Amino acid sequence: MIRRLILALALLFAPASAQAYGFFTHEAIARIALMNVRPETARMVRAMLRGAPPLLQTPECKVATPEQAATWPDCVRNLGERFSYTASWHYQNVDICKPFDLKTACKDGNCVSAQIERQVKLIQNRTVPAREKAMALVFLIHFVGDLHAPPHGGDRGDRGGNDVKASYGPVTAKWLNLHSIWDSPLAERAVTTPPSPFRVYSPEERAALGSGSVEDWSRQSWEASRDAAYGLALGDACGPKPARPVTVTPEAIEKMVPAQRLQIERAGLRLARMLDEALDPAKAFVPEKKPPYRGG
Repeated sequence: MIRRLILALALLFAPASAQAYGFFTHEAIARIALMNVRPETARMVRAMLRGAPPLLQTPECKVATPEQAATWPDCVRNLGERFSYTASWHYQNVDICKPFDLKTACKDGNCVSAQIERQVKLIQNRTVPAREKAMALVFLIHFVGDLHAPPHGGDRGDRGGNDVKASYGPVTAKWLNLHSIWDSPLAERAVTTPPSPFRVYSPEERAALGSGSVEDWSRQSWEASRDAAYGLALGDACGPKPARPVTVTPEAIEKMVPAQRLQIERAGLRLARMLDEALDPAKAFVPEKKPPYRGG
């Protein structure tokens, strides 16, 4: 009861700016990943991040550790025009009420799944300057987390559930909506519910949870958004738009927690895999030279 009261008070007074996919959750995903990468990968990640602050020059947004890197791309969105071009890279609006269609949602490459693949290529490209590699590493750490947040992976034309006002059980607040519930209180509950996700996973677990392509992960996030984020909250994921704020009942929350927990563990182990691949010297390349651009 005391824990619930503390949670309720924290939710009531939490600032709206904290509702990007929770800083706590992004840090947790980075921590899981660094516990499950190859030792040489962990050393390279930490070394690159230690050298990142003077390269990226964002004293307002720290970036020297994996945990700081995991939240940096959300922090810099508050720096005005400098990073405004990255806004659409944090999500993809794949319609949960139609057949899965990633190509239409990401036709211009300005979506989270396309940016994950782009950051890996930038890290592997031997000709990319150190500053761009550092930024690519930071974006990769963050975007793998974003892709696995269900409302970032699919919605029903409501800005990932931001337009669906909701209460979290008995907790109500002006800033609460379906998206913010999944990004913050539900995600934090999933991470803190035993057993701890902060461990070295077995090869069998890494193979089961970390496998698949970025498109496969996109489909899973879309399914989780449809079935858990919307389906459990609304009853009918594709029914009429709610006319009043939705109450996410304690019974629904109990069913949502395992779905969210699974996505967080998947994100951590898949990020570990992506870091191992991106920083594998054998996969570094020099791009073929293209004819010079003539303009016109």
